[in-house]
Amino acid sequence: MFKITIASSPQRVLDTNLERSLAYFLSDIGYIPRMNPDTDMETIRRSAGFRLFMECFLREPEKYWEVEEIMAHLAISRTTLYRHLNKLKSMDILEDSHGGRSKNYRLRGGNLDAAWSWVEINVKMTLESYRKTVEHVWKEASKLNP
Repeated sequence: MFKITIASSPQRVLDTNLERSLAYFLSDIGYIPRMNPDTDMETIRRSAGFRLFMECFLREPEKYWEVEEIMAHLAISRTTLYRHLNKLKSMDILEDSHGGRSKNYRLRGGNLDAAWSWVEINVKMTLESYRKTVEHVWKEASKLNP
């Protein structure tokens, strides 16, 4: 199920520092813990989730990454890897393919812009569904006080 999180983040001036911009974005969408990239960038840079996104999915967005390959590249455990993959999959940012014995992953559509479009579509459909439910509940509730 898709989870909606409303981030209360200030408008940021976008700059040319890719890592800092990415850290703010990944924190805002709830993928990495909320930290301040201006002061905690070194901690963020070393984290498995950030490295997975930056070193694998952004550096080679069209490539399907094998699970074993990612684990070796990032020197992380299968459990850690799947924790991060599952977060991204739940947002529909990743797509997978079956290659041999394991699944392979990449950014949906082979780039971040395309992947984020899927997120926006899912959010829009979810909000429309919630709107219908709210209207239905309100209609039924109005019958309580004739």
